[in-house]
Amino acid sequence: MKISVITVVYNAEAYLEDCIQSVLEQDYAAIEYIVIDGGSTDNTCSIINKYRTKIDYFVSEKDKGLYDAINKGIQRATGEVIGILNADDLFAHPDVLASVAKTFIDQPKIDGLYGDLNYIHPTTHKIIRTWKSQQNTYADLKKGWMPAHPTLYLKRSLFEKNGDYALDLGTAADYELILRYFYTHKIEAVYLPILMVNMRMGGVSNQSVMSRVSAFVNDYKALKRNRMPLPFWILLQKKISKLSQF
Repeated sequence: MKISVITVVYNAEAYLEDCIQSVLEQDYAAIEYIVIDGGSTDNTCSIINKYRTKIDYFVSEKDKGLYDAINKGIQRATGEVIGILNADDLFAHPDVLASVAKTFIDQPKIDGLYGDLNYIHPTTHKIIRTWKSQQNTYADLKKGWMPAHPTLYLKRSLFEKNGDYALDLGTAADYELILRYFYTHKIEAVYLPILMVNMRMGGVSNQSVMSRVSAFVNDYKALKRNRMPLPFWILLQKKISKLSQF
C-alpha cells in the first residue's frame, strides 16, 4: 500500500530538515513524498534540493496559503492513503507509517485513522501538551471532539468524492474538512493508539489575540456549514477539552 506524505512549507529553514529526515527515516518502503513550497525566500529550497532525489514531487511557487498548498499536494498524490506532515512537525518514531499501513491493510473497510500527538517546544523538544485520543463516535463531534489533524490519514478516494480543503475559512479549514468527512459524510475512521507526531508549538492560529478571534469565528462558520447543532456550545466544549492536554 502506497502512502503519500505531503509537506507544505514557506520560509521554514529552521525546522524543515528535521521534518524531511523524519520522513526519510521511516522504515516503510512504499512512501510517496510530496513537498509543496510557497515560493520561499530563505534557504528552504536549498535544504529541499539536498534531498531532491528522495522527494517524489516538488514545486516552489506562490499559492493562496497553507491549505491551497495542501490541495496542490493532494492533486499530485498517487498513494492509496494520504497524510500531511507540516514543515515544523516530526514523525515521533520510524515505524509510524508502517503502523498506518498495517492498520489499513488489516481493516480494508476503514476510510481513515488518527492517533496521538505531542506539542513540543520549538528548540528543546520538551513536551508541552499531550493530545491523547481514543476511539470516538459520531456523537462525540457534537461535544467538540476532533482528531489531531497532523495524525489524520485518509484514503485518497475520499478527497475525490467529498472534496479538498476549503480556502475561505483560514486556519479552520482542517476542522471543516474533519466535520465534513466525519459528521456530514460519516466516514469510518479508527483510532491508532500510538504517538504519531511531535508538533512544534507556535502555529498560525495561535500567534495573536486577533488570530485567535479569527480562528473562533471560522470554527463557527465550519460548524454552521456542516449544519452542526448548537455551534457555540460545541466550540465551548472544544476549548475546554484542550485543558486536559496540559
